[in-house]
Formats: sequence, structure tokens, C-alpha cells
Amino acid sequence: MLYTVKLNNNKDFVRLYGKGYFIPSPWCTVYYRKNSLKYNRMGISTSKKIGNAVKRSRARRVIRQAYRENEFLLPKGYDIVIAARFESTVCRSGEISVFFKKRVAAVMNDPSKQKKRQKK
Repeated sequence: MLYTVKLNNNKDFVRLYGKGYFIPSPWCTVYYRKNSLKYNRMGISTSKKIGNAVKRSRARRVIRQAYRENEFLLPKGYDIVIAARFESTVCRSGEISVFFKKRVAAVMNDPSKQKKRQKK
């Protein structure tokens, strides 16, 4: 990945879940928020609800490939967390790639389309 480094710290994941913007899909939910860096930081979250280790690894692989294919479309300077859903274990990276191309890139490049996470 050219413009992206890994996002590892749990506090960054929690901050994005609580205060970030989000874009839902059947395969994954993308949480994002601007950072003060000149590059993106990306992390992938897969829970045990998705399935065993093989399915979780496949979901991460497919999501990572879809992100890699569309990385150049996304603006720089964002923290991004992608939370996988069960459907990501049975789909192809092309389906998620189309989601990144049509929805994620469009919303992240146009601030008027952003949805903020609601506190309950």
C-alpha cells in the first residue's frame, strides 16, 4: 500500500468507532476520521461472530485487496477502520472493490455526504 500504514492501537480504533464518520455496506462498515498526517492509517477489524480463524483471515485478505485496488481514489490524511461483516467471508474482492470505488471514495471526497455516528 503506497499511501497507507497500519493502524494498530486500540485507542485509535475506539476513537473512530465513537467519533468517526461511517459508511455501511453488506460486506463491511468503513469508519473514518481526519488525522493530522500526510498519509492514511488503516486497520481491519474482524470479530468472532464472522466465523473461525480461516474465515476471519479470508475476510481480512479480501478487504485488504479491495482497499489496495482503490487506495489512490481516497483522500490522504485519514484514519480508516474497516469492520468486516459475515458477508465478507463469502464474497469476492471485486464486490468490495466496487463498494470502495462508488461509495467510499465518493463520500470521503465530498464532505456534504458524510454521516456521523449517533450516540445512544
